[in-house]
Amino acid sequence: MATKPPSNKYLMAFTSMLGTLMEVVDTSVANVSLPHMQGTFSAGVDEITWVITSYLVANAVILPITGWIANYFGRKRFYLSCLTVFTLASLGSGAAPTLPFLIVMRVLQGFAGGAMVPMSQAILLDAFPREERGKAMALFGVGVVFGPIIGPTLGGWITDNWGWPWVFYINIPVGILGIALGMMFITDPPYLKRPEGRVDFASFMFICLGLGSLEVVLNRGQRYDWFNSNFIKIFALAAVAGIALFIWRSFTAERPLVNLRIFKNRSFASATVLMFLLGFGLFGSFTMLPLFAQTMLHYTATWAGLVISPGGIASLVAMGLVGALIGKVDTRILVLIGAAFNIAAIWLLQSVDLNVGFSYLTFSRLLQGFGLGFLFVPISTAAFSHLAPEQIGNGTGLFNLFRNEGGSVGIAMSATVLARHAQVHQAQLADHVTGFSPLVQQRLAATAHGLFPTVGLDPTSTQALSLQIMYGKAYVDVFWMLTMAFVLFVPFIFLLSGETGKTPTGAH
Repeated sequence: MATKPPSNKYLMAFTSMLGTLMEVVDTSVANVSLPHMQGTFSAGVDEITWVITSYLVANAVILPITGWIANYFGRKRFYLSCLTVFTLASLGSGAAPTLPFLIVMRVLQGFAGGAMVPMSQAILLDAFPREERGKAMALFGVGVVFGPIIGPTLGGWITDNWGWPWVFYINIPVGILGIALGMMFITDPPYLKRPEGRVDFASFMFICLGLGSLEVVLNRGQRYDWFNSNFIKIFALAAVAGIALFIWRSFTAERPLVNLRIFKNRSFASATVLMFLLGFGLFGSFTMLPLFAQTMLHYTATWAGLVISPGGIASLVAMGLVGALIGKVDTRILVLIGAAFNIAAIWLLQSVDLNVGFSYLTFSRLLQGFGLGFLFVPISTAAFSHLAPEQIGNGTGLFNLFRNEGGSVGIAMSATVLARHAQVHQAQLADHVTGFSPLVQQRLAATAHGLFPTVGLDPTSTQALSLQIMYGKAYVDVFWMLTMAFVLFVPFIFLLSGETGKTPTGAH
């Protein structure tokens, strides 16, 4: 017999979304504050970036086992515990007296925050009846998609006006509100049962080794020149070994920590792959476009943030629209529309140069933001449309893991392509032309006279900026790669379930 959704579904939705929004924002909000933290602790670049890496490692480790932990302790108890730990760790991060203390607090934040996201999604799926799951996933998408958009802008503004500790302190009142509301409105579904038997500690150790090492490779690879570094080689081998052993254990253990047989469900498996590709393109473009605006166009951090912010508004509009269409329009049609919008948006970025205006970049982000609403909501809804209620907790953990790992891979590959292709274009330029070449002199003169004479630059600065146009081709290469990530969407779309509004057979 199907479980009856609670009557206070919107209050449950708001309560669970507070934790998700805090966690997703914290994934990116601290990035812009790193130089200020570096000055506070007199730390080097390699040392201070562990503030980010430690958080992402803890996130990756906890995500797949969240369903098991929630079943063992109870979803409400575990969710409130995570909110409490996250809030206290935010206090500790802001008041950190040393860098090692800050990193420990970030690890605690990562563990607690990583668990809150899949639990929030599971709470929403249980709170709304099956025919309204499109609305539930639209609400969930507000935090997951909107968070990375406002994170860098919010972090930059807070850091500039209040100081970097307030990037963490701002979580405290939100966390306290979430705990209070959670105690009143979140309930455990009746089907939730505590796992029997002993805890499979072997699976836990393997997943910590595998996913933790993978995050280190992805976040530090470019800095250490990838496999030219013994440091990266060791962690890469550990990642492969840990993940392989975890998969083996999950299929051979009597009571596995994570049930990977859920991937036998075709709609869930294809939706998870789509979410990986979405994370790849989403986080890759969110990272590269502001970087292009700051390094090539010399925008301030605030203006670079404003380039991507309108896309968040477009996403909210699209999610509201799609939430109402789910169950009425074939899911695959909605996802195809979203993929088309994203392909068009990033394709526009392949023609950028130093002449590009703010409105052009913003228009591209508006297209992408609107398309994201047509991707995230239907993909999330289709993923769980044919899962039984007792599979939801396990499924949300794996689903969000693939989204996070897609984002990590997208950022790592984008940074690598940017760095490597900048060197390639510079080498090609050096091999074929010189500064005395008539063609080069003509191009530099045209660029200089067309772009820079009104800003009062001296001839040397003008020529240096003009050369950036030629080297800026590396960004175009990155945008081409991100376009291909959305092109890869198409084959997997047709494997999704189109009828998400119907109750699947056996889902009791």
